[in-house]
Amino acid sequence: MKQSAVIYARVSSTTDRQDTQRQVQDLLSFAESNKIIVEKVFEEHISGAKKNEERAVLSECLDYCTAHSVKFLLLSELSRLGRSTLQVLRSLEKLHEAHVSVFIQNLGLYSLQPDGKVNPIASILITVLAEMSNIERSNIQYRLASGRAQYVAAGGKLGRKEGYTKPVEQLKAEYKEAIALLRKGYSIRAVAKLQGVSPTTIQKVKTMFVDGTIETKSPKE
Repeated sequence: MKQSAVIYARVSSTTDRQDTQRQVQDLLSFAESNKIIVEKVFEEHISGAKKNEERAVLSECLDYCTAHSVKFLLLSELSRLGRSTLQVLRSLEKLHEAHVSVFIQNLGLYSLQPDGKVNPIASILITVLAEMSNIERSNIQYRLASGRAQYVAAGGKLGRKEGYTKPVEQLKAEYKEAIALLRKGYSIRAVAKLQGVSPTTIQKVKTMFVDGTIETKSPKE
């Protein structure tokens, strides 16, 4: 007997460099091999740093699941469900109250057992992984702040005078953490928020040091 499901896919970038096609195709293949009927696919292009309240498509997806008695919500990975441990757990609680089980593909786990009870192993892993994601985000913010402080202490100046263009090496030193994050796939808006500068500045840094305009080695962590 086939059971119904919904797919939610998200990528951080709003450009053509990232799309949700791979996530959706992988989840569709999983559904087909497990005799699951996918009723609807929700796709969203928004930074992972955004709160769930700011993710209109995710909110629509959760509402659809609870209102249409969907059996499964299929995700490629846990981070698609929220940016913080609390948001992830709130989303899960809403779904579980409607008897919707979340399948997380990269973990190979369902959040509910076949009898409808919460999967204890999945519950532990979800909480731990969500908290680790929080810690990683905090560490990134700390490193960026520390890097700016060290740069200023060494005589560097943040910001620029009108008409002034910083030397390439100075830019590379000032934004080495931003370059590292961009190389790891973080979106321009997410890096800009963490760095405390405008997305336009990060776009210029990305163009110069990541897209190949200027030859440079990957910054060390």
